[in-house]
Formats: sequence, structure tokens, C-alpha cells
Amino acid sequence: MLAWIVGDLSSRFGTPLFAPHLTLQGDTETTPAELESAIAAAAGAVEAFAEPVSIVEGSDAYFRSFYARFAVSPALAKLKQALDPEGLASFMPHVSLLYGPVEAPAKAAAIAEINARLAGRAIRFDRIGIVTSGQDVPIADWRVVASVALGSA
Repeated sequence: MLAWIVGDLSSRFGTPLFAPHLTLQGDTETTPAELESAIAAAAGAVEAFAEPVSIVEGSDAYFRSFYARFAVSPALAKLKQALDPEGLASFMPHVSLLYGPVEAPAKAAAIAEINARLAGRAIRFDRIGIVTSGQDVPIADWRVVASVALGSA
């Protein structure tokens, strides 16, 4: 469902297409082997879960232009603590739905439309992935290089 929304918004506004995701840890210098070990441990400690969308909102930030926001639930906090403990205090769990600038009135109308569809709707989280991504990697080149199902000990 979220992939369909991202695709629809991308074609509607001419913005980049990407796989919807909730970032637990951003750019890092951690080695791939260390990351794989960390996500395996974190995934083993948390079962798959569903969280309701709190609100769909937007900002002027490129990678947070339009997103579905979630509360910091116990499961999300546990995953964040395991993978990025320094970032826990400022953690704002969200799934971006559109990257980049969009004309304000059109963006506001789209946010209201998508919020009416998503607010309160539960989204299932069932895995942690490692993605080659970052500010210096073109969005079209982002790739999932490892993935671990939640609850797999």
C-alpha cells in the first residue's frame, strides 16, 4: 500500500521513486559485517509488529518533504536503542512518502488526502534491512543488501 502511494505521488509530482521504509539508523561508517550482526541481534529481540500512523505531514526537508509519522512505540524504541542509541532522544519515526520540493498548495492538498486515508491505519513492520543509500548516493541506486525478519532469533 505504501509503495503504491509513493509511486502515485512520484508520478503526480515528478519526484524520485523509492521504496518506503522507516529509518532506524542513518548514514554510518559501520562496516557491513558489523551492521549485519547488529540487525540480526536487534531483529531477534523484537517480534513483527504493527503501529498506527499518527498523522501524515510535511516539512521543507528534502528527505522529509511528505511522510507518515508514528509514535515512538516500545518496539520502535527498542530497535532504535539497539541500532542507534545516540539518536533515541531525537527519534521521530516516519515513513517518507515523497522526497523533494513540491508547490505548497498542491502538497498541502495531497497531504490532507493521504492523511484521511492513513491516519490511524496500522502499518506492519516485519524486517530490518541494510540499504546502500545516503546523501551522496542517487536514490535510483539505493539497494537492499541484507534483510532479517523480526523475531528471527
